Amino acid sequence: MNPLLDQLQPYPFQRLKALLGPVAPSADLRAIDLSIGEPKHPTPQLIKDALSANFAGLAQYPATLGSPALRGAIADWLAQRYDIARPDAEREVLPVNGSREALFSFVQAVIDPSGGEKPVVISPNPFYQIYEGAALLAGAEPYYLNCDAAQRFQPDWASVPEAIWQRTQLVFVCSPGNPTGAVMNLDDWRQLFALSDRYGFVIASDECYSEIWFDTPPLGGLQAARQLGRDYTRLVVFSSLSKRSNAPGLRSGFVAGDAAILAGFLLYRTYHGSAMSATVQAASAAAWRDEAHVEANRAEYRAKFEAVVPLLADPLAAEWPDAAFYLWVQVPARYQGDDAAFCRDLYAHCHVTVLPGSYLAREAHGSNPGAGRIRIALVAPLTDCIEGAQRIAAFSA
Repeated sequence: MNPLLDQLQPYPFQRLKALLGPVAPSADLRAIDLSIGEPKHPTPQLIKDALSANFAGLAQYPATLGSPALRGAIADWLAQRYDIARPDAEREVLPVNGSREALFSFVQAVIDPSGGEKPVVISPNPFYQIYEGAALLAGAEPYYLNCDAAQRFQPDWASVPEAIWQRTQLVFVCSPGNPTGAVMNLDDWRQLFALSDRYGFVIASDECYSEIWFDTPPLGGLQAARQLGRDYTRLVVFSSLSKRSNAPGLRSGFVAGDAAILAGFLLYRTYHGSAMSATVQAASAAAWRDEAHVEANRAEYRAKFEAVVPLLADPLAAEWPDAAFYLWVQVPARYQGDDAAFCRDLYAHCHVTVLPGSYLAREAHGSNPGAGRIRIALVAPLTDCIEGAQRIAAFSA
C-alpha cells in the first residue's frame, strides 16, 4: 500500500462518531442533527425533469471534457454571476464530479514532487479536510495559516516565512469559508495575486458556497482578477451544484480559470476516469441556466439565520456570517474552551448534534484556531433549526 496513506487523519465525522458513540442521549427528545453540511432543501424539479428526459445518456461513454452544452451553460453563468467577459468554454471551463473530487485530483495533477525540496501546499486553518489529504497524498507538506476573528477569519499572508514561500506550489483559499462563512475582499485577492506573481504558486479557490449569501454576492476569484486588470494565470476556481441547487447526490460542479493548467488537468482526468455521465450533464446544464430556484434557496437560509442568530447571540456570541450556511460560535465560558466536551454534553442532555471546531483545524503556530468553537450547520428544516437552537441556548445559559 502507498505509505503516504498512513499520514491521513480521521475525518471530522469519524471523530465525532467516536466522541458520541458511548453517549446515551435523552430518550425524551427527538434527535436534531446540525453537524453535517449536507443540504436538505428539496432538489429542484427542473433537475429531476432533466434527468428523466435524458436517460439515453446512460448508454454512452461520456467525454471527459464534457458536452458543449454544459460548458456553455457554465461559461454563461460565470459571465452573468460575476459580471466578467464570458470565459472560453473550450479552454477555461471543465465539468467535474463535484468540487470534492476535483479539489483532490487537482492537487495530484499540479504538485511536482521531483525537485530537491519537498513542495508545500498552504491551507487556511480551519479547513475542508480534503485540502490536507490531497496535499499529503501528492507528496507535499501542508502548511496551515490560522484564521481567527482578529484576522477577519482570513489568512495572514505576511506571517508566512520566506523559506515556506520558496517551496510553495499551491495555495488553497475558501471563500465563502467553511466553517467561518468569511468572504475574501478585493484587497485580500490583491495580496494573494501579488504573492503568486512573486513565487509562482497556483491558487485553488474553493467557491462552493458562493450562492448562499444574505446582502452582497460574494466576490469570486475570476471576478477579482478581472477587477484588478489581470488574466487567469495560475488561478483556478472550483464550484458545485451541491449547495447552490440542493443536489449533493448529483455530484456535479466545475473548475474554471487558467487554460494552460486546465489542459494538463484534463489530461490527468482522461486517465483518472472521472468523466461525468451525459445524463447528469444535461441536468447540470439545466440547473446552471436557472436562478429562480437559487433565489428561493437563499430565502430559506435567510429565514433560518433570522430565527436562530437571536437565540444564540447571547449564550454563544452568534453573529451573521458573510455567507454560507454555518454558524461558527464560541462554547460557553464554563467549558474553558473544551469544544469536544461541550458537544458531547449537548448531545447527552439535549439530543442535538453539532461539530467541535477543533476537529476542523490543526494545531499550528502554538494554537488550534477551532478550539473553543463549534460549527452549527443550518441545513435542517426551519422548525428543527429553531428547536435545536432553543435547546442549545437553554443548555448554554
